[in-house]
Amino acid sequence: MKEYRVGIVGIGAVGTEMVKILRERNFPISELRVLARSGRDEEIAGETVHVVRTEPDAFDGLDFAFFAGTEGSKGASQVYGWDAVKRGVIVIDNGDDYRMDPRVPLVIPEVNPEALDNHIGFIANPNCSTIIGLMGLAPLHYAVGIRRFVVSTYQAVSGTGRSAIDELDQQVRAYVNGEAPICEAYPHQIAFNVLPQIGGEKPEMPGYTSEEAKMLFETRKIFGSESIRVSATCVRVPVFNGHAESINVELEQPLTPGEARDIIENAQGVRVVDNLTEKQYPMPLVGSGQDDVLVGRVRADDSVENGLAMFVVGDNIRKGAALNAIQIAEEIIRRQNGD
Repeated sequence: MKEYRVGIVGIGAVGTEMVKILRERNFPISELRVLARSGRDEEIAGETVHVVRTEPDAFDGLDFAFFAGTEGSKGASQVYGWDAVKRGVIVIDNGDDYRMDPRVPLVIPEVNPEALDNHIGFIANPNCSTIIGLMGLAPLHYAVGIRRFVVSTYQAVSGTGRSAIDELDQQVRAYVNGEAPICEAYPHQIAFNVLPQIGGEKPEMPGYTSEEAKMLFETRKIFGSESIRVSATCVRVPVFNGHAESINVELEQPLTPGEARDIIENAQGVRVVDNLTEKQYPMPLVGSGQDDVLVGRVRADDSVENGLAMFVVGDNIRKGAALNAIQIAEEIIRRQNGD
């Protein structure tokens, strides 16, 4: 089996998870090169790793480079991404800088792997909430078609990065000890609260945030349909890891909840957890650490024609970021090998 030289740019929550997943999945690596702002040794997943300072020639000889920046963290792929492509590297970018660039495929391997057919060396990872939501919706879309969906997200603080994880931990401890909370990662206290703003204002969509706009534009690009309508409300919640989404979808053709469950259950990377009597449904505590996206609470939505409601949960650091990027590389290798 051919082995590959792999680079990871950034060693935050997503970069660290990428190192773990590459090992877990036995990705065929001959060299793992970790890049960051400064060279140093870091302990990653229980092992000391030498970190190389990021500069253009640090990409020489690599086959794949994963840009692991946390959602909304800009800069690295803008500075180094296309230059790395010129050096013969396939770049897979977790950031949002090039997702809507017509040159760049936006890929969820279980949903639109064919988008990789004509890539030119640069592929984008969708937003974590888009990935998790579309893993549940794509099987229905390809079965009967989707006209529109309304989604409300419940997004964990790990989507912001380590500083937010530490901040939630500090605020909970401060509350228990009767101390004042420190608010730096977010403009308001996140412990015992919810924040109905993720991202900045989107001028071309008055009243919507950038995170909410991503759900619309990324969905249309991934599904290859400009007619799908999406209304999103994205909310940060005091959960350490695992995004949840409440989705109401209007289909092109009717499906019973049972038919929808069967379709979703037969899709790759998705698992139905749906037994209200036994109190079994998707929850962040259950979905965190898992590769599969969990779908439950599937029921009829009689407020629209051909309507269904569902609740979807996924690990935003794994499937919503690190795992999806590595699966893209695996799919590229499969296609190169003619599998």
